[in-house]
Amino acid sequence: MQQFTLKHFILKQRVLNLYRQAVRATRSIPDKTTRQETISWLREEFERNRYIQDVTLIEHKISSGRRELKRLFPGGNFLPF
Repeated sequence: MQQFTLKHFILKQRVLNLYRQAVRATRSIPDKTTRQETISWLREEFERNRYIQDVTLIEHKISSGRRELKRLFPGGNFLPF
């Protein structure tokens, strides 16, 4: 089993923050069903990548997720990390 470093714990917090921002961004979706489907899709994506341990890959996924979030919700005020 791999030892987790301080970097892993920092990245875990960044991932959780990204997830929270993404879920909050769905509040701008007026249709309740569409909003719920979007949240389900977000959760599936995060769950699918849950067991990644490579720090470089995690950082890449966070960057990609932020870009995708900005693309899907252009008017959102997202916190940088």
